[in-house]
Amino acid sequence: MFREAVADATPIASDRFHHEPPAPQPIPRQRSADERAALRESLTDLQSLDLALEGGDEPNFVRDGLPRTVLRDLRRGRWVVQEQIDLHGATRNLARELLRDLIAEAVRREVRCLRVIHGKGLGSPGREPVLKGLVRGWLAARPEVLAFCQARGHDGGAGALIVLLRSGRKHDGAA
Repeated sequence: MFREAVADATPIASDRFHHEPPAPQPIPRQRSADERAALRESLTDLQSLDLALEGGDEPNFVRDGLPRTVLRDLRRGRWVVQEQIDLHGATRNLARELLRDLIAEAVRREVRCLRVIHGKGLGSPGREPVLKGLVRGWLAARPEVLAFCQARGHDGGAGALIVLLRSGRKHDGAA
């Protein structure tokens, strides 16, 4: 009776049913590594971006007792740059001497606004600027320096500072 009932049936190739879960999706390890490397590189390149945002994170300094409008005017280019120095390739000691001499000569000649180009550090080991922080500290320590801010994009951006010096007459005590 059984044989009569299944006579029209087609036999299965195997008498056992084998169920295997689908293979997991491949993990794109090289793609992930490439994306991490690109992200790391883009984060280290943020210093080379030339962001000209008013009140951003760019370096600035204003001497105590001076109104913040001095810094705003300096940032906006109210003061005409009269002298500049390019410290690219200078050692720390040489850069300090060159900057000291420039400031002394500028005050003597009554130059009020300087551009100090320290570079962005793109040629430095690890692409980290060496002179950038040092120059800011040296400038802030000089009594002749009233204020400084990061230069606008066309003046050097993150690789330069615009510096406002006090008048040579005030420095000498003359009226």
